[in-house]
Amino acid sequence: MSSLLIANARLLDPARDFDSIGHLGIRDGRIAYAGKAAPKEKFAETLDAKGLWLMPGIVDLAARFREPGQTTKATIASETRAAQAAGITAIVLPPDTSPVIDSPAVVDRIHGKAQAAGGLDIHVLGALTKGLAGEALAEMSALKQAGCIGVSNAAFGLRDSLMGRRALEYAQGLGLTVHVFPQNPALANGGCAHEGPVGTRLGLPPIPEAAEVSAIRFWITLVEDTGARVHFGRLSTARGAALVETAQKRGLPVTADVAAHQLFLIDEDVEGFNAMCHVIPPLRSADDRAALREAVRSGVIGAICSDHQPHEADAKINPFPLTEPGISALETLLPLTLRLVHEKLLTPLQAAERLALTPATVAGIAAGTLATGASADLTLIDPATRWTLQPAAMVSAGRNTPFAGQAFTGRAVRTVHRGRTVHAR
Repeated sequence: MSSLLIANARLLDPARDFDSIGHLGIRDGRIAYAGKAAPKEKFAETLDAKGLWLMPGIVDLAARFREPGQTTKATIASETRAAQAAGITAIVLPPDTSPVIDSPAVVDRIHGKAQAAGGLDIHVLGALTKGLAGEALAEMSALKQAGCIGVSNAAFGLRDSLMGRRALEYAQGLGLTVHVFPQNPALANGGCAHEGPVGTRLGLPPIPEAAEVSAIRFWITLVEDTGARVHFGRLSTARGAALVETAQKRGLPVTADVAAHQLFLIDEDVEGFNAMCHVIPPLRSADDRAALREAVRSGVIGAICSDHQPHEADAKINPFPLTEPGISALETLLPLTLRLVHEKLLTPLQAAERLALTPATVAGIAAGTLATGASADLTLIDPATRWTLQPAAMVSAGRNTPFAGQAFTGRAVRTVHRGRTVHAR
């Protein structure tokens, strides 16, 4: 494998709290050098990255690639290309595929597709319960042996509280993190909008804040009893973030992420029955958004994810409650996070931490650093380039985005996976 020196870039390495103009050398798929001074050793190629930022490859904690089961929407191959174009080098796939990821055979099938696509690490969450039905625990030990990095019941409920406790005990014994989508199905009750003035005026079935808050309280109580690691995915409420903060201050092993769109959109964006803003959890109030942004700034919410859910065009043309929820979000994850930097909510180093280091830590994978010897998974960013998101130009098979036509500043210009450039502009 040839060697490459990326020279004069602003190196952002949250694992070492390093933010400085410097040089990074790649050899045999690994980082051979990273520092302020030019290396003494020679490299076959040199890329002058003056004015650009270089950070560890982005790790996305929640992205649905629609395969197996919904290949009319997208495939592992199509979404791998989209992830590469977005500066993402690793993703975590939830278990709600079809068939459900509750057996080693399904895990092997996904890993085979991922290997065939190449250029992206696709990590898998196994099902917490068989078929995600909430009735019987899945064979977590076999799923771990097959390569699952954690377990989850996605958006599906459990038969009872005892099932939740047994699940955490089983996962704790195996050293697996339980990824929880905190929404009480009974309280959500098939709703599609935030319970507030906008949803009420539009006549949309509500999902109250209590759906999220009660779920977080339930799982934190079980964490207190079992000591199991729990990661809360896609928070949407101020009260939910406050509960996570309190648990962390008490030393409980809980972490959280938020989808990037929740840091910019609110329930008012649903006005006009805008189906592109139909997401679960729903867009909430301006006060909730402000609290989520503060939690991201403080590190209570340690990771920002895409919550990527690509759809075909027909999925968004019915009356709002009948449209399918979700955003094609891989290609806006980094640009939206860069907005937080331009707005001075985050420093560039903090942005790298929220997109790479903390997600890698939550996932339990070796990523998120520019340290010598680490795998050369890198995202090179032009923080000043101005561009407009045009759905027709998106790489993902899904063009469903509420950010169509919006102007952005900053994007990935090169993605390196295991030392190989998999995308360059």
